[in-house]
Parts: sequence; structure tokens; C-alpha cells
Amino acid sequence: TVKWRGKPVFVRHRTADEIARAETANGDDLRDPQPDDARVQRPELLVVVGVCTHLGCVPLGQKTGEVRGDYDGWFCPCHGSHYDTSGRIRKGPAPTNLEVPPYTFLSDSVIRIG
Repeated sequence: TVKWRGKPVFVRHRTADEIARAETANGDDLRDPQPDDARVQRPELLVVVGVCTHLGCVPLGQKTGEVRGDYDGWFCPCHGSHYDTSGRIRKGPAPTNLEVPPYTFLSDSVIRIG
């Protein structure tokens, strides 16, 4: 987790299983339909702003052992929103997906956000 414009940014290295689940999510099941490939530049790395789109709480699921919700992504402890492994809202009051900030890969191990 890093900060950008005063907000946490989550960078998650996704497993092959997490990528497969994100890619096969049915658009009919998504409140804010957006395909996984529109949210990532590299399938194994997801970059999202770590702020729930409901009322601005910081979701759990970034640290090992934290609750990740019903879709193995993130869970907002304030009002119960569940996000999947692509940061898309799947359950709860949040109206939209976690925001993907503008970012660029400077190398295989360095990302510039903004």
C-alpha cells in the first residue's frame, strides 16, 4: 500500500486463480460492469485506490490474514461492501468499483501513479 493524493493505493499481485475468476465474472452479476482487462495493464498486477466508493472507508483485504469478503478481493468493514479480485463491487451498498488510478510501469518492479 502506498499513498497517492492522500489516499491509499492497493497494488495486488494476483494469482492465476484470482485472474481466472476475475476474467470469467459474468457482466450480469456486476453492479458496475467493467471487464477485468479494462482494469489492469498486466493481468498479474491490479492497482486500485483503496477507498470504498460508498462512504470513503478503507476496505480490508490488502494485508495477509485480513477479511477479503465473499469474492476474495476486499471487504469494507464500515457498511459491508464486497469487492472481487478485480476491485469490482459485487455486494453491499457501494455504487461503483474501486477506482483505478492512472499509472505507468517504469520497469518490471516500479510503477508511477498519477
